[in-house]
Amino acid sequence: MHFSLAFLAFALLAVVEHSLAYYLTIDAHAEDCFFEKVPVGTKLGLTFEVVEGGFLDIDVKITGPDKQIIHQEDRSTSGKFTFAAHMEGPYTYCFSNKMSTMTPKAVMFSMDVGETPKSGEAGHETTDSDHNKLEEMIKELSHSLTTVKHEQEYMAVRDRIHRSINESTNSRVVLWAFFEALVLIAMTLGQVYYLKRFFEVRRVV
Repeated sequence: MHFSLAFLAFALLAVVEHSLAYYLTIDAHAEDCFFEKVPVGTKLGLTFEVVEGGFLDIDVKITGPDKQIIHQEDRSTSGKFTFAAHMEGPYTYCFSNKMSTMTPKAVMFSMDVGETPKSGEAGHETTDSDHNKLEEMIKELSHSLTTVKHEQEYMAVRDRIHRSINESTNSRVVLWAFFEALVLIAMTLGQVYYLKRFFEVRRVV
């Protein structure tokens, strides 16, 4: 029992170490790239959310060591993509803001790296099948917990963005209502002044 708990804690820590969240600001006409070098078969994942700037959109591209494009999105607000490394080497994650003329973009993202496959794992027989099943369940639980953690972070970001938009919209509505009231008052005063002048002119005639 103590061994299972210790193994569970180790697995959870291993996932946390290989799943880090970043906050990045990309200037207009700029592109920032990140690299992750992994062995073949390793599972990789990218989750991102544009939190500030313009229409909250960004171009995303993932390329492999052979310069082959694995995944590409244009003008995306948020996204999530998971894949397995088809060959050993550095995998490149690029965020491009080249389509923007003057507005920088702020992006919150995380790069997830799964466990490296063990060589010779296929065909290897073991008598401790229950232990292997427990290990697989712990890995799935760790991945699920990491996914939930990231979703909570991005939901908090979305909530902050929506609240900011609502506050900005409310301020504009109040200003527009105040402007309409001023226009109505000005028109009323103008009509009263015009009618007063009109009757004064008729009396003189």
